[in-house]
Amino acid sequence: MEFQAVVMAAGGGSRMTDLTSSIPKPLLPVGNRPLLWYPLNLLERAGFEEVIVITRKEIQKMLNLDTKMKLDFVCISDNMDMGTADSLRHIHQKIKTDVLVLSCDLITDVDLYKVVDLFRTHDATLSMLMKKTHELTEVVPGQKGKKKPVEQRDFIGVDDTGKRLLFMANEADLDEELVIKRSILQKHPRMHIRTGLMDAHLYCLKKYVVDFLVENRTITSLRSELIPHLVRRQFSSPTSLQQGLDNKEEDQKKKEQASLDIYSFIKEDNSLLKPASDNSCWNDHRGDMNETLHEGKVRCYVHIMKEGLCYRVNTLGLYIEANRQVPKLLLNLGLEEPLVHGSAQITDRGMVGSDSIIGSCTQVGEKTSIKHSIIGSMCTIKDKVKITNCIIMNSVTIEEGCCLQGSVICHNAVIEKGADIKDCLIGSDQRLETKAKHVNEVIVGTEQLMEI
Repeated sequence: MEFQAVVMAAGGGSRMTDLTSSIPKPLLPVGNRPLLWYPLNLLERAGFEEVIVITRKEIQKMLNLDTKMKLDFVCISDNMDMGTADSLRHIHQKIKTDVLVLSCDLITDVDLYKVVDLFRTHDATLSMLMKKTHELTEVVPGQKGKKKPVEQRDFIGVDDTGKRLLFMANEADLDEELVIKRSILQKHPRMHIRTGLMDAHLYCLKKYVVDFLVENRTITSLRSELIPHLVRRQFSSPTSLQQGLDNKEEDQKKKEQASLDIYSFIKEDNSLLKPASDNSCWNDHRGDMNETLHEGKVRCYVHIMKEGLCYRVNTLGLYIEANRQVPKLLLNLGLEEPLVHGSAQITDRGMVGSDSIIGSCTQVGEKTSIKHSIIGSMCTIKDKVKITNCIIMNSVTIEEGCCLQGSVICHNAVIEKGADIKDCLIGSDQRLETKAKHVNEVIVGTEQLMEI
């Protein structure tokens, strides 16, 4: 691989704090594997041998990952509030080649080469992955009957091929009108504007983009600042210096502006080779290279997945949905592991659904039914329990006669006899008393009910 891979795993999971307040986001179990395992597995399947993982010390200490790759952990101090661009800037001395950046919350079965080949074929500055957004069908614990938060839409402009990324803007940054620059339409008169696409936070970037970030410290986020900036700069002229200025202060200011222009970080081709490239009928890139040789030097591309699985696990609802899809994903990845761990002790195996996952050393009692659920390791589930559409994390105890439906039960929780739990989130170390009844609640921390 001619790329270095970087996985961002230092974020706090601010949109799902009821889960991440006690479990760091990269360690959240999805299909009984830590969330961080999924982007690492994607890279390993694509042939990467080394990965830089940006994380925090407490997360590194708790990680136990099964991978053949060499993991180079770079830990960020807990008191440092870094955005994704800040994090990439933080490791710039380690970056020697073009770079592939992924978020730790990405779960996908995409063919990674479809994104990488776009980058190679068009000698692109950026290529990225998108997929149609998911409409959640399951009830999210604590949110039934509440007004859904309004998500700000992204407006994505692509050319006729659907691959050249021409325009990118978020609804929050727009006035009442969607304004397209004339310079874009002059080169691409036909543009397709799409909404309802999810940015998967998977980016191929030229090495000079990292160099640009090092100097331009005003950019803190890849997603909301750097990527839109690169898309805009495709059809803008490089910042030029006017000659013969009398005002030295103004001259200095223009020099500073030019030094922060992305174009100033692009290495010029050897001038002796330019005529050859202009006239050559052969080149070492596949595809139509007219654009590469004659258009602007900043070029952005997008691979929009039409089929397959692609989730960003950044809300409670998407966390639940990703767990629902994991058995299918593991099958697609060709991981021939039994869904029920060999060390699990199950009295009535016929009462465990074929799409349920049960972790190591878990004990399941008599006449206990488990359907469409994921059970972690070291759990004790006693007799005559009914579990449907649930996520049960590690070391949970569920006593006799309980009924659990559509709920998430976090590490070390205890559900006492006869409890009836529906559409709830029960936090780590919580204890629900005998015959307790809870519907559509979030029970975490010291409070028994919290708003999401």
